Amino acid sequence: MTTQISLIGAGRMGSALAGGWLKAGYSGQIDIVDPNPAGVVKDWIAAGQVRHNPVAAHADVLVVAVKPQMFGDLANEIKTRVGPRTQVLSIMAGVSTATLQAKLGTPNVARAMPNTPGLVGKGVTILCTKPDTADSIVSDMKALLAPLGEVEGPISEALLPAATAISGCGPAYGFLLAEVMAAAGEKHGLAPDMAMRLARKTVEGAGALMEGADEDASTLRKNVTSPNGVTQAALEVLMSPEAMPSLFEDAVAAAIARDIALSKETQ
Repeated sequence: MTTQISLIGAGRMGSALAGGWLKAGYSGQIDIVDPNPAGVVKDWIAAGQVRHNPVAAHADVLVVAVKPQMFGDLANEIKTRVGPRTQVLSIMAGVSTATLQAKLGTPNVARAMPNTPGLVGKGVTILCTKPDTADSIVSDMKALLAPLGEVEGPISEALLPAATAISGCGPAYGFLLAEVMAAAGEKHGLAPDMAMRLARKTVEGAGALMEGADEDASTLRKNVTSPNGVTQAALEVLMSPEAMPSLFEDAVAAAIARDIALSKETQ
């Protein structure tokens, strides 16, 4: 698919998308609309890889990557870039397809939730399209998102908050794991820099091992847990009813609740 893409908002998620397209050698025109672009976006602008804040014109594909709380104030301005054939793809959490249709004046809307590992081509993106969306549009949206990594879906909009709570928020969970592992190591005598190196490389290595393995996560965990060994002692704490399983259920529920609340706030 070679089309002109207008990206509205180039924060962390928007720039991850644009970075994925550029790394994949996308051959179409990429326009970025953002009043205060980050350093990496400025580099792309200086190198002529993207156009910055061009005069409003109807886009082939319009990707909306602003904060959901800002969408209401920006909707009229964004609408000037939406024509009869423009396909809108929103990566805003909590902004429904119905709201997108109403505020942008087009039925051609879809939602996606990428995650930040897309910047290095290791992401996963959840695609959500309307039930009547043509197969060709679904294929085009998947092709647009493919440079970021795996694309799952399309799924129903009702399931998007749960999927977002796992994959969209998930990288933060992984980073937090490294953070708290390092803090625990430091508390037990390791130097801070060594504790962080050990934690970070261990999380990175576990991810790489899981990526290349045929076994599921549960089997991989059991494979590295010797009976009555030190790993088992740690896991008995982490897997107790009030610990990690319960905490993650609560965390995912909180993320879903916030997603639903955002949807109501942005109607």
